[in-house]
Amino acid sequence: MSDKTIKYTGLVPKIKALIDKEIGLVGNLANTSAAIKEEFGFLWVGFYLVEGNELLLGPFQGPVACTRIARGRGVCGKSWEMDQALVVDNVHEFADHIPCSDKANSEIVLPVHDQDSNVKLVMDIDSVDLAAFDDTDVQYLGEIVKEIESLL
Repeated sequence: MSDKTIKYTGLVPKIKALIDKEIGLVGNLANTSAAIKEEFGFLWVGFYLVEGNELLLGPFQGPVACTRIARGRGVCGKSWEMDQALVVDNVHEFADHIPCSDKANSEIVLPVHDQDSNVKLVMDIDSVDLAAFDDTDVQYLGEIVKEIESLL
């Protein structure tokens, strides 16, 4: 089992326990961001909430971030538009990347759905390392997303 898998197998139950005890969305998103950042030390971990045709900055941990992202723009907007997880090994090579921090080099974004399968927010994580994310991240972050979806 890889170090990453070991970290996730400890983290996922912690986040499930946090979410199980609290129904407030903002608090759960804030604690989820903090737990992931604390465990992995990623540059930025947070959420953007769908409002109209934009993503608005939600709870996060890390440096200052973009406040609004149009549907289809950057990695977050593209994940929302395509309704699928996106893993970008090098954000500097991603067409239409929105550079919120010059320290970010790779990114993963996962859409979060309500009970009607509409994307209501996206989970966004940036790393200073190139190619920091892979299928293991998609799998375990997907489990965390399912827990958040249970709140929507």
